[in-house]
Amino acid sequence: MSISLILKGMAMGVAEAIPGVSGGTIAFITGIYERLLRAIGLVLGPEVVRSLRHDGLMPAWRAADGAFLLQLGAGMVVGLGIAVFTITELLATYPPVVWAFFFGLIISSAIYVGRQIDRWNFTTIALLLLGAVFAYFLTTINPMAGSSNPVLVFLAGMIAISALILPGISGSFILLLLGMYTVVFSAVRNLASGDAGALLIVGVFALGCLVGLGLFSRVLTYTFKTFPQQTLATLTGFMLGSLGKLWPWRNAVTTRIDSDGVELPLLEKTVLPANYLGGEPFVLAVIVAFVAGLLVVFLLDRLSGAGEAIDEVITED
Repeated sequence: MSISLILKGMAMGVAEAIPGVSGGTIAFITGIYERLLRAIGLVLGPEVVRSLRHDGLMPAWRAADGAFLLQLGAGMVVGLGIAVFTITELLATYPPVVWAFFFGLIISSAIYVGRQIDRWNFTTIALLLLGAVFAYFLTTINPMAGSSNPVLVFLAGMIAISALILPGISGSFILLLLGMYTVVFSAVRNLASGDAGALLIVGVFALGCLVGLGLFSRVLTYTFKTFPQQTLATLTGFMLGSLGKLWPWRNAVTTRIDSDGVELPLLEKTVLPANYLGGEPFVLAVIVAFVAGLLVVFLLDRLSGAGEAIDEVITED
């Protein structure tokens, strides 16, 4: 058992529970991003199927890096559970403080990723700016109208799951922009009633997720292997461009109704604390949380190293 992988999975699970924050960011700063992409591509690719057919279950399990995915997935489940009962409650009560923490986290993450670039030149700078502009544009466009058309549901699954593994972009936010958030989550809620239409939507969406995950993970694996500097620059830009979505003080411009009938902000504009309409701005707490977010990347790196040291001791014993 790898303590390090479980800790990293927990951190990813917590991140995925927060709107606007991607587990892919956590995977990157904890050093498992490329391995995760490779493992996902293997599981959903023909190589593992051939190994299962010709060599048996255990060789196929090893070929798919199954132990890595299992332990990471277990950690994510635990992290999601922790987030549901703690961070989401804090987000409802102290939103500026929570957003400030993640604002600092994404800044330090972008710095961390940018430092991995060995050669800055016109191309890498241009790709960083392009990634930042594209990510910022996504946070400002008006949502499309949703549809239960199977083709559109399939495409929504492909696009949303791709955003899930892309640092700086939230898959749930992409669903909101596509107008598919309510369509998909309402269908999930209606599964218990035996609604055949809901089952079709969820099944088609899941199929789109599998296809998108398999294709996009292979694309990113290829770009990391072939164009590592350019890929890192683009991902750094994505993270910087998403900062507008995480600014602590934002006033709603448009709203949406969630599956529970609660009105929630959809598009927002950033404001100063004095103009914040969401309640107490918690300025001092926001500053503390921002600094804590900046330090988290360093702490995650130290915890990762500690976890790997524990793994070595367990392995030796």
